[in-house]
Amino acid sequence: MAISETSGNRIGIDLGGTKIEGIVLADDGSIRWRERVPTPAGDYHATLNTVVDLVANLEGRCGSHCSVGIGTPGSLSPRDGRLRNANSTCLNGRILDEDLGARLGRSVRIANDADCFALSEASDGAGQGARSVFGVIIGTGTGGGIVVDGRLLHGPNSIAGEWGHNPLPWPADDERPGPACYCGKRGCIETFLSGPGLAHDYADGKTSLPAEQIAQLAAAGEPAAAACLARYEDRMARCLAGVINILDPEVIVLGGGLSRIGRLYQHVPRLWGRYVFSDIVCTRLVPPMHGDSSGVRGAAWLWPQGATPASTGTLSVNPSNGPTP
Repeated sequence: MAISETSGNRIGIDLGGTKIEGIVLADDGSIRWRERVPTPAGDYHATLNTVVDLVANLEGRCGSHCSVGIGTPGSLSPRDGRLRNANSTCLNGRILDEDLGARLGRSVRIANDADCFALSEASDGAGQGARSVFGVIIGTGTGGGIVVDGRLLHGPNSIAGEWGHNPLPWPADDERPGPACYCGKRGCIETFLSGPGLAHDYADGKTSLPAEQIAQLAAAGEPAAAACLARYEDRMARCLAGVINILDPEVIVLGGGLSRIGRLYQHVPRLWGRYVFSDIVCTRLVPPMHGDSSGVRGAAWLWPQGATPASTGTLSVNPSNGPTP
């Protein structure tokens, strides 16, 4: 198929530790093609080659050159433009956007996977039409992203939304000093609200169970699981109350593996009122519309409608039809 020079299509790439997913996203938000390939373990240059090949395959399928957005587990440092904090450690310290741009012959845009999740759900997902959206990832880790008035916020330190490495609010005596976190501190929100954090709380030194199984046991009335999940919900209520007190978002969207625990959407809003500094809480807590596809969709939305892959500028999102300049 001949490849045209103009297109309303965007390519989004989700650069994961075990797989790399790519999609072609049309202007109307529909996914035209999707492809997944294994991530070359620990090999930076092989990872670059895999992404380049994936882009070529997707462009061949849609018959046009596309903009390319990349979602990564880390973020680009504003100090030197190098990737940091990625669990795929071969990416750390690399100027990923420039290296990929040189191989693809065009500019690429890169954002943290939690930012991509928030952008996807704010543009045409569960937060569509809201002026402010806080997107939460609760899975292996705990991250977040913020979209306000159609704008994805990065901040001068590129850490906007990183709520997981704040301390657990209003800790009880038995929650101090809290579990050790890989960041070097103790009692981070991530150590309580991540999947491993929930599993650790239930195990209490005994055999560990995955978060999904703990939720199933709680639904079946198993006392230890029910108590564990009740603690989890109160901790989430405290943590999100802190977000509401500072950001006051219209919508909070949960993503990641633990977002599939349905009772969170009823129980947590019933609890957070006691911690929010207001006589009323209008913020909505909702599940994601696009589920596991939100990250890769958000990567595609990093390019505004009508932008060319060589353009630069402020990134924002129009809730009705995706990002706009």
